[in-house]
Amino acid sequence: MKFNKIKYLAMAGVFVLGLGVTAPPAAAEDPAFISIGGGSFDWNRQKDEGTEFRIEYRHDKKFLGALKPFVAAAATTTDNYFIGAGVLMDVYLGRRIVLTPSFAPHYYSGGNNKLDLDYAIEFRSQVELAYRLDNRARIGIAVSHYSNASLGNTNPGTEAATLYYSMPIDSVFGE
Repeated sequence: MKFNKIKYLAMAGVFVLGLGVTAPPAAAEDPAFISIGGGSFDWNRQKDEGTEFRIEYRHDKKFLGALKPFVAAAATTTDNYFIGAGVLMDVYLGRRIVLTPSFAPHYYSGGNNKLDLDYAIEFRSQVELAYRLDNRARIGIAVSHYSNASLGNTNPGTEAATLYYSMPIDSVFGE
């Protein structure tokens, strides 16, 4: 079995296991978030290293018991651009620690002679570990993988490591 298949199976396993996790009462009412992030792009393969900047809207409403929709946009200092939407799941490891796996197809534009992800659709899988503050804001670190799932002629893929700050939307817009 290829390493990529193992990685995708592991992400699917985290999602399935998380569906059975019961959130503590404080977590059940978490708000929607605006999440901003920045970090290292292509740190693993090091063909087109740069910085990735990302913004996400993470909805507060759940479906299928634990999944929440989100939308995201990202750009790198090496002219890669992503916009997408997907699902995430908050798994509470106590009152303060939140593990958030997510998956989202993204429209991709960019690439160069060092790294071209070779297809307009890229799938981003991510795992974030965050600390939850008293005001419900979160500070987290995430590792993500972009892949075209072999839809293109090649599937080079790449990774990003991101530091996130997630703000409850009511604190951003004063609702």
